[in-house]
Amino acid sequence: MLEQRILEQLFRRNYSEMIHLARVLLGDDGMAEDVVQDIFLRMADSDIPPKSDAYLLTAVRNACWNRIRQMQLHERVKNLLPIEEETDPQPIRDEQERLNSITAFVDELLEEPHRSIFHLRFDDDLTIAEIARRLGLNPNTTYKYLAQSIERIRQHFKNH
Repeated sequence: MLEQRILEQLFRRNYSEMIHLARVLLGDDGMAEDVVQDIFLRMADSDIPPKSDAYLLTAVRNACWNRIRQMQLHERVKNLLPIEEETDPQPIRDEQERLNSITAFVDELLEEPHRSIFHLRFDDDLTIAEIARRLGLNPNTTYKYLAQSIERIRQHFKNH
């Protein structure tokens, strides 16, 4: 850690220039103070004092550029992902009703082992191989049953 005495001397000698540069580059007093404070905190944690006072101004300039890049990136991301004031819950309700209808179809109209395979695959998220082992079936047969079940669901809901 840098000695307290050396850090205080650097602060007294350079703070006003550093804060002025940061304010000019960032246009915001609060962010400028944060940038300069971060530089002094990093120096306090370091064992090596800066080689010159010019180093501190370079550190301020670089930190400000990094902050500006972060703000620009944040702004671009914000523009890409607009947050809607109000969300319409209707599409979610419609999707939930559709899923409930599919589940009812599977439970009421699919026979075993189609029903079990479907639930193990989509409710329990098991692989075809895991389902086949659990039910004592051949993996190819398990796949065929699942494909048949999905096709029956598609055909049933095609016109709905």
